[in-house]
Amino acid sequence: MKLAILSDTHGLLRPQVVEHLKTADAILHGGDINKPAIVEQLQQSAPLYIVRGNNDKEWAEDIPHDLTVTLEGITFFMVHNKKEVPADLLGVDVVVFGHSHKYVQEEKGSVLWLNPGSCGPRRFHQEITMMMAEIEGGTIQVEKIEISHEES
Repeated sequence: MKLAILSDTHGLLRPQVVEHLKTADAILHGGDINKPAIVEQLQQSAPLYIVRGNNDKEWAEDIPHDLTVTLEGITFFMVHNKKEVPADLLGVDVVVFGHSHKYVQEEKGSVLWLNPGSCGPRRFHQEITMMMAEIEGGTIQVEKIEISHEES
């Protein structure tokens, strides 16, 4: 199973991101979507698992604050802000978060922590990133995708 993992789109789905979404069996979005149109566009590509970010206001009331989902035997806990991850992650294999716009891929104990960074408008002179992941045989392999900031 191929996953596209992204966050902090802030109202912008870049053409390069859309190309990666076309190859995904599912999409995980770590919040700060900013527009219902982005959700609709993502839903057209693959099944979407999404959480609400701090910039997602009234329109996003139906989007959960956090979400636990199991895909191909891997359990993901999703929340926008890392500070809101519960201390007890029993049964969780991967934490997906956003908010900082900084790419993170690190193992802490038996849990893989993933922040795909931001693939929306470039801010703070940071790189524009997302992740593609492959789940096979109960393991996950993650690939960092860097997107040129010269593209719109």
